[in-house]
Amino acid sequence: MSGAPARTLLLWCPDWPVLAAEIVDGVPATDPVAVLHANRVVACSERARAEGVRRGLRRREAQGRCPQLTVVDHDPARDARAFEPVVAAVEEVVAGVEVIRPGACALAARGPSRYLGGEEAAAERIVEHVAQTCAVESQVGIADGVFAAGLAARDGRIVPPGGTPEFLAGLPVEALGRPTLTDLLRRLGVRTLGDFAALPAGDVLARFGFDGALAHRLAAGRDHRPLAVRQPPADLTVTADYDEPIDRVDAAAFAARTLAEQLHERLAAHGLACTRLGIEAVTAHGQELHRVWRHDGLLTAAAIADRVRWQLDGWLSGSNGRGGARPARPTAGIIRLRLVPDGVLAQAGLQPGLWGETGEERERAHRALSRVQGILGPEAVVTAVLGGGRSPADQVRLVPWGDERLPARPGPPPLPATGPAAPEQAVSTRSRAAAPVPVPPWPGRIPPPAPAVVLPTPLPAAVHDAAGEPVVVSARLAVSAAPVRLTVGAGRPAEVVGWAGPWPVDERWWAPAEARRRARFQVCLADGAALLLAVEGGQWLVEAIYD
Repeated sequence: MSGAPARTLLLWCPDWPVLAAEIVDGVPATDPVAVLHANRVVACSERARAEGVRRGLRRREAQGRCPQLTVVDHDPARDARAFEPVVAAVEEVVAGVEVIRPGACALAARGPSRYLGGEEAAAERIVEHVAQTCAVESQVGIADGVFAAGLAARDGRIVPPGGTPEFLAGLPVEALGRPTLTDLLRRLGVRTLGDFAALPAGDVLARFGFDGALAHRLAAGRDHRPLAVRQPPADLTVTADYDEPIDRVDAAAFAARTLAEQLHERLAAHGLACTRLGIEAVTAHGQELHRVWRHDGLLTAAAIADRVRWQLDGWLSGSNGRGGARPARPTAGIIRLRLVPDGVLAQAGLQPGLWGETGEERERAHRALSRVQGILGPEAVVTAVLGGGRSPADQVRLVPWGDERLPARPGPPPLPATGPAAPEQAVSTRSRAAAPVPVPPWPGRIPPPAPAVVLPTPLPAAVHDAAGEPVVVSARLAVSAAPVRLTVGAGRPAEVVGWAGPWPVDERWWAPAEARRRARFQVCLADGAALLLAVEGGQWLVEAIYD
């Protein structure tokens, strides 16, 4: 659950179910309109809101407030089909668009902002292009993470980098979109996201469960844990060729379900679950269509089938939206359909196995460790992952139990799992066997052996020579004298009986604000202790302890 959320640009179309009903069914969005699901209002037009209609109202109460209200049944397929021209219009300006849900799509903000001259210019360009192409009003929000960007889009706001926690702090807890949790927080006196984020994470997890812990992370501006996606093996992709081109929505729906079941079975056989789905289609005239769907959880077979059906419906219907927007209906039917699991995670419980697989022993351990996390917090159970880096602190990353075990920096691949002690490693090892990743050389890396204890916070120290003068390392890495005495903090001086170094490190010299220059030493003391020292800016520090 570590790592700062990436800058995200999210485009949001207000009252999209109402607009979709106008685009597909011709229901005027300027009239008082309400979209109902399970006899409750899920979206309403601006004129309906002016009459007092709100989301969550029952049908009878909504009609009582606005007698002339036009009621439309909620249809997710209609919303997705109508939203396809909007996504296509966004893709004409930028690449890498992910559909969050019908009415909202997101992408990384870095590329468009650098290409179009800044985040504000990119937002204006996208909104203007969608309005001209699809005749649809939209708003863009930019913030750190998808959740904050979605809230910022409500006001068309660009949150400065690093300002997401402050932006979220003043918002009411209703912004979480969890009515049951919101009601409970209100009764406990927690009224804003800032108040909720100030609560201890362990107490939130113990009191509200995992969904409450997820909401707590969102309130703190950390988003939910970033999906640690990786490139799946090539054999996970499923493809179907059709002798007769598919040009009807009902035939496409049947093909979507069959292919979705094949993909889910293939993923389950590898102990994996899909988090992002790429849908590709080729028509009889060679036209290629592609779209990526994102899901906050794990995509089941039914969820995969729904998204494929919605997407095919959007392509085959040829919905031109408002104002004659592209894309038009393909000139020929679909002869090839391909599903690409663009992001996968190891899913516990999908596959019984022997050594290195998901079996009964792993399930028991997972339940026990999850129980500990429920009592003490998600960060209470962590496992170490080795990666690349120059210092011991850089090479080790502590990953909370249940998260994807990926190193923070590229380094040597882990050794193959040989027993039941490394079940999570088996999946990642299998995926890397086909295409080895080149390992950076990491010049300046500390030579073996590795220290036994890496201090989370280096301890200040003082190093003196035989004359009692401080030992100084020059810019050319010349040591003023041999180290003789070492004093750690306010402790007593210890005699240095052996030392090696220096090993210089000059990192990110091209970025003055992030540049760091230091040198490391290994020293042995008279009492038998061995330490790893570093000198930076004239200050000596104890970084690690050898066994």
